[in-house]
Amino acid sequence: MALSMLGTVSRAIDAQRSPPDRRGYGGGPSPQVRRRFESARTSAVRVRAHAGPGDLLTPVDLRCATGFHDRMTTSADLLFTNGPVFTADPARTRATSLAVVGERIAAVGHDEVRELVGPRTEVVDLAGRMLIPGFQDAHIHAVFGGIELGECDLSGTTGRDEYLRRIAAFAEAHPDCPWITGSGWSMESFEGGLPHRRLIDAIVADRPVYLVNRDHHGAWANTRALELAGITADTPDPADGRIERDADGTPSGVLQEGATALVARLVPTLSDEERMAGLLRAQELLHGLGITGWQDALLGTFNGQPDPSDVYLAAARAGTLTARVNGALWWRRSRGAEQIPELLARRAELRHGRFRADSVKIMQDGIAENFTAAMTTPYLDSCGCATTNSGLSFVDPEELLSYVTELDAHDFQVHFHALGDRAVREALDAIEAALKANGSRGNRHHLAHLQVVHPDDVPRFAALGALANIQPLWAAHEPQMDELTIPFLGPERAAWQYPFGDLLRAGATLVAGSDWPVTSPDPLAGIHVAVNRVEPGGDPERVFLPEQRLDLATALAAYTAGSAHANGLDDAGSLLPGHLADLAVLDRDLFAAPPGEIAHARVEQTFVGGSRVYAAG
Repeated sequence: MALSMLGTVSRAIDAQRSPPDRRGYGGGPSPQVRRRFESARTSAVRVRAHAGPGDLLTPVDLRCATGFHDRMTTSADLLFTNGPVFTADPARTRATSLAVVGERIAAVGHDEVRELVGPRTEVVDLAGRMLIPGFQDAHIHAVFGGIELGECDLSGTTGRDEYLRRIAAFAEAHPDCPWITGSGWSMESFEGGLPHRRLIDAIVADRPVYLVNRDHHGAWANTRALELAGITADTPDPADGRIERDADGTPSGVLQEGATALVARLVPTLSDEERMAGLLRAQELLHGLGITGWQDALLGTFNGQPDPSDVYLAAARAGTLTARVNGALWWRRSRGAEQIPELLARRAELRHGRFRADSVKIMQDGIAENFTAAMTTPYLDSCGCATTNSGLSFVDPEELLSYVTELDAHDFQVHFHALGDRAVREALDAIEAALKANGSRGNRHHLAHLQVVHPDDVPRFAALGALANIQPLWAAHEPQMDELTIPFLGPERAAWQYPFGDLLRAGATLVAGSDWPVTSPDPLAGIHVAVNRVEPGGDPERVFLPEQRLDLATALAAYTAGSAHANGLDDAGSLLPGHLADLAVLDRDLFAAPPGEIAHARVEQTFVGGSRVYAAG
C-alpha cells in the first residue's frame, strides 16, 4: 500500500490534557488527537485514489494530503528498514520501515517508505532486528540511583559475607571518607530480614556506616552512626517509622521508614558536581537500556538523599539532559495543604527544555516486608495468627481526600505510592473525591506498586481513570516474597498480589516502571516477568499467580505508550507519523522468540528526537 499512514499528528495534539484511555491500551494520543489523525490519514487515501493504478504517493502528494509541508522534506534524515517495527499503535501494531525527519517520525509502513531515501539519509538496516518506541519509566529515582553507583554498592548479591567484604573493601579504598554510605543489601540475607550493627562494627568501627537496603525503606547502621545520632534504648520510635531493637531495648542497627532520618540527616551533603555526575551516570545507563524518558518519582529530600530538582534543571539548561523527564514533587507528610502554594511555585520554576515537574508524589504507606504497607486486615505472625498491626497510612485518609482534591484543581498529577490494599483504597477514594468536586480534568493520577489490591477495588481504576503503575520485576517467586511476605499475608491476601491481568481485563490503563535503584531499571527484565511471572533465570515451573500474566504486546505497550501517557507525552511512546522519534533497536524480534527468552534480548541503539544517544560497542 502507499504511504497512507503518513500524516502530522503534531499539528493535531491539543494543548489541554485528555482523560486517560479506558480501553487498556495504556494511553497514547487522546481521542481528539486520534480523530484528527484519522482525518489526515483519510485525506492521504483520497489523494492516493486519484493516482493511477499501482502509483505511489509522491512526497508532494503526501505533504498536500497531510499538512506536513512545514517540516517534511523530499527525503528522510533517518530511515529504518528490513526488520519488524512494533508501533504500540492499536490501529497498526506492526510495520517494517520507518522514516524520520528532524526530531519526528515522518512515515511508518513497508517498502514504500524507502521512497524517502535521499542523498543525506542515514539508512539503518535492521536486518531482522526489532525497532520499538523508546521505553519510558513511569516510576524511577534516577539521580539517587546514579549517585549510589558511586557509593558502596551491595546490590547483585545476597551473600552476607560478600556484603561484609564489599564494605571492608570500600572503607579501605576510601580512607578519607568521614562516612561510609551505600545501598543494595537484601532483607532475605538475614534472619527475619534484620542485620545487626555488630556485623559492621567488626570491620568498620571508627567511622559511621549507613547502608540503605534494597527497597530503600530501611537502613543498616553501625554503632558509631547510632551514637552520633544519639539513638539509645530510650529513643522513642517516630510516628512514621520504627527502630529495631534487641531484647533489652538496645537499638540493633536497623531503622525502618521514617526512623532512617534519625541517622540520614547527619550524612554529609553531596556537592553539586557529585549530584550532576549521578544524573549523567544514570542517564547513560538508562539510554543503554533503551529508555528515552522517565518520571522521577521523588523530587525532594528523602533518606539522606538530596533533592535532585536543581540538578535536572541545570542539566536541562546546559543541554546535557537528553532524556525527557517529568518530576514528581515530594509531598511532605509532616505538613498539610499549606505546602501547596510552594508546590505551585516549584512547578513554575522547574520547567526548561526536556524537564518539567507536573506531578506530586504522595507516599501513602510503606512495604509489606517490614509490615508498614497499609492493609485492610492485620498482618499475621510467624505462627499464622493475626497481630494487631495493619501497617501505616502516612497521610491521614480523611485529610488525603481534601489534599488530592486541591492538587487536582490546580492540575497537578498525583503519583501515589500505594502498596497495601488499604493504601490502594485510600488513594482511589481520594481520586474519587477529586472527580466529584472538580469533574474530570484529565490529570492522569496514578498508583504505583500495587502489591496487594482488594478485588473490590480492581474495577475502580478504569471507572476513575486512575492509571495502574506496575513494577513487574516484583511479581515473581523469590526469597523476599516467599519467606518475608506470603507467610505474613496469608493465602487469601497473597493471591491478590500484583493483579496485572485482572486490572487489564477490568479496563485499567497499565503503565510501567522499575523503581530503580530498588530493582533493576532494565525494561526487558520487567517485561520478561510481566509475561512469564518468573524471574529471569528462575525456575519456569514456579510461576507466580499465572492468571495474572500479560501478553507480550500488552507488556511492551505498558513500558512505551502507557508510561508516555502517564508522563504527559502524548506525542511519544508509539510510532505514528508526527510523533517524536524516540526509538530503540533491539537485537532480536521479541515476538519470534520463546517468552522465556525475553530477558536475553539487548538494546543495540537508542534515539531521542531522532538523535542517537546510545550505540552498543
